[in-house]
Amino acid sequence: MEAVLWPLLVYFAAALALVSAILTLSYLLGQRHRDAETGKPYESGIVSTGSARVRFDVKFYQNAMFFVIFDLEAVFIFAWALAVRQAGWTGYAEIVIFIGVLGSALAYLWRQGQLDWGPRRRRRLAMDIPKENDRLRG
Repeated sequence: MEAVLWPLLVYFAAALALVSAILTLSYLLGQRHRDAETGKPYESGIVSTGSARVRFDVKFYQNAMFFVIFDLEAVFIFAWALAVRQAGWTGYAEIVIFIGVLGSALAYLWRQGQLDWGPRRRRRLAMDIPKENDRLRG
């Protein structure tokens, strides 16, 4: 057991020594500024204005999740395309099912209005909600 662990311990000790040496040299050789301008935050050379805690609408996060999900599936399809000859007809059937599931998910999102960002979406959703008077009549 010891013969297996000693390379790991040597690697860990070397990494720890390297990190300690870099931090110590940085502290000893680094410049120290006490100016008020040094503590001010800026982004890409532009002085920031306003609060850093800006609230974004949920549609931005939804769009990011959709992008990541469909981008990841594009990676799977690309990997399948590289191995299409080895996959054969079984691989072809699997990718057809995979793309079918993707298409149905996209159709579902489209039908739910998750891909509509404009004011038209709000109007359509308002029309889809049954009114209390319509339910009492029918």
